[in-house]
Amino acid sequence: MDLTIKIENLSKKYGNQFALKNISLELKSGEIVGLLGPNGAGKSTLMKILPGYLKPSSGSIFVNDLSLSENVFSIQQQMGYLPEHNPLYTEMFVREYLQFNAAIHQIDKTEVENVIEKVGLKPEVHKKIHQLSKGYRQRVGLAAAILHNPSILILDEPTTGLDPNQIEEIRQLIKDLGRDRIVLFSSHILQEVEAVCDRVIILHKGKMLQDLRLNQIRSTEQQLLEVEFDLRVEEQFLKTLPNLIKVENVFDATWELTFQTNEDMRPVLVDFAQLNGLRALKIISKNKSLADLFKELTAN
Repeated sequence: MDLTIKIENLSKKYGNQFALKNISLELKSGEIVGLLGPNGAGKSTLMKILPGYLKPSSGSIFVNDLSLSENVFSIQQQMGYLPEHNPLYTEMFVREYLQFNAAIHQIDKTEVENVIEKVGLKPEVHKKIHQLSKGYRQRVGLAAAILHNPSILILDEPTTGLDPNQIEEIRQLIKDLGRDRIVLFSSHILQEVEAVCDRVIILHKGKMLQDLRLNQIRSTEQQLLEVEFDLRVEEQFLKTLPNLIKVENVFDATWELTFQTNEDMRPVLVDFAQLNGLRALKIISKNKSLADLFKELTAN
């Protein structure tokens, strides 16, 4: 069943300090949403509030029009949650721990074997959890989070402690899980969000600064170039350039030109200048990456 989570004017205060301030957003099935922000931005606070482990100071959360505050238990049954600091019963064997979780959720223990296979725990399944590396402990936490086939998955720094091969495997698993679920994925690593998520929400000092789809950033169809000529040029003259959709004068003979095309327009600008008795003194691409956007928004 398709689900929608609506978060309305959500705030959380500790004393006089806001951990979250007036957060409003909507999450839908079939998308992996990345929460991105520096340490202390409010990511973990939001991820603790969503499963009902932490109460907000104000605001509301609705899951398919059901209020979280009034339906905590039934909504929690639809959620899988991997906290930032993965709490485990370390004296239990891997399979024993997952079977224990299966009993809590009242699901058949045969599902445990499927999940062990999914998250790549088979080589370590005979060990006690305290004998595992940090990466394999993380896999146990992820296995417990998805064991009951939740329709909402909340993952706080899920690839912490994994080696590069393990990271790639877990990324693919998260992508597969996100096809028909709501997946909220927290990280402070830009590459992680870019590799896994469809949409990114940038938090800073408890405020939501940006909510955008990553294909808006990944798109190569629009290019923003800053060009400085050796002589002043009229705007109408520049408008003869192919694929040009916007012209803006920065200063004197320096222009910002926006093109709608997949073609790299820098060589075209060089040729244009030469054909018209000009020299392009510099051409700078000003297309923003996620890293550029993140730095810009969280600079202060």
